Amino acid sequence: MGSDHKKVFDKLKEIAVKKPADVIIKQIRDLIASDVLKPGDRLPPERAFAEKFGVGRGHVREALKRLEFYGVLKTLPQSGTYVAALGTNALEGLIENVIDPEKDNLGSLIETRIILEVNAARLAAEHADRKDLIELIRVHETFRSQVKSGESGTAQDHRFHIKIAALSKNPVLCSMVTLTARNTIAHPHRQDNDPDVIGAVTLREHEAILQAIKQKDPDQAALAMEKHLETVLGRFS
Repeated sequence: MGSDHKKVFDKLKEIAVKKPADVIIKQIRDLIASDVLKPGDRLPPERAFAEKFGVGRGHVREALKRLEFYGVLKTLPQSGTYVAALGTNALEGLIENVIDPEKDNLGSLIETRIILEVNAARLAAEHADRKDLIELIRVHETFRSQVKSGESGTAQDHRFHIKIAALSKNPVLCSMVTLTARNTIAHPHRQDNDPDVIGAVTLREHEAILQAIKQKDPDQAALAMEKHLETVLGRFS
């Protein structure tokens, strides 16, 4: 590549393709911000949203769960999903804090994952029983098999982290890890990262976390998880 072309390409940025859930979140946020949806209003069912947006219900479910996680929505069993019955000012504050798909929040998400998952790994090492370990090992071995066969193993990577959070025996922590992990694991890496290298490194780091949990060593489990997520953060910087 000539020097002139290099100067041009150095100024260009990769185009980020928006996920359907991000677009849905933005539209619902706009409806609340403009008072079309007010505190206490019931939202249409997932099926109606999916038909209107022209997407699968899974995308709608992800968007609603994220808004519920941030306190913007509230789901009542056998009733439906509602806009949180808070004062307008309080609701506006929550809306501003919902992850904005228009901004680059990936670094912040991974930093949050470090805080959450380091402690999840520590608790997992303390609380995991034999049955828990068997399940975690099964997830890890499936991931290993996929990486060795040249697959990305993204789904199993996600399951490994969520399983560790579940082994913390703290359902709130598990929910928070599920939200943040889902939004980073499937995100495209920098183009200069070799997928095969990423898979090998991730496998090795998962192995270190697993061994520490098996040995019931909370400090080592926390350290291994922190090292792993610091590696993940470096891939996106």
